[in-house]
Amino acid sequence: MEFFEVIKNRKSVREYSDREVEKELIEKIVNAGRLAATARNEQPWDFVVTSDKKMLKKICDMCPNGPFIKDVSYLIGVFSKDTKYYIEDCSSATQNMLLAIEALGLGGCWIAGDKKDYAESIRKIFNAPEGYKLVSMITVGYPKKEERPHAKRSLKEV
Repeated sequence: MEFFEVIKNRKSVREYSDREVEKELIEKIVNAGRLAATARNEQPWDFVVTSDKKMLKKICDMCPNGPFIKDVSYLIGVFSKDTKYYIEDCSSATQNMLLAIEALGLGGCWIAGDKKDYAESIRKIFNAPEGYKLVSMITVGYPKKEERPHAKRSLKEV
């Protein structure tokens, strides 16, 4: 898919089929995150990926806005060392992964982390190092149905 079409068509998917995502695609997605822009080239992120259904269910039960987490093929936790620009850096990595998900014909959804009450508990479930912050989680799977992106404000409006 052409780059600007990927950006234009990216959407949040919250319903997934039971078709499993190939591991090679997950590696491409995580690699896209690794290549994100980062302040001072700090690259403060670590990505933790799980497909364990018990773990997905446990995380799902903790996230009121993510009841679909239990149904995904993979969940990527985006964690950061505590640096000055961790939100910006890890948000950049998250967006890169979401665009890769779209380009690969998969579905994904950005789930908030840093400001949520569950962030520290999920850090422990993912076994991320002490002192790291959960910035976001990204669901990955094949969409259950065709979805369209939401309408965006026009270029003139912004």
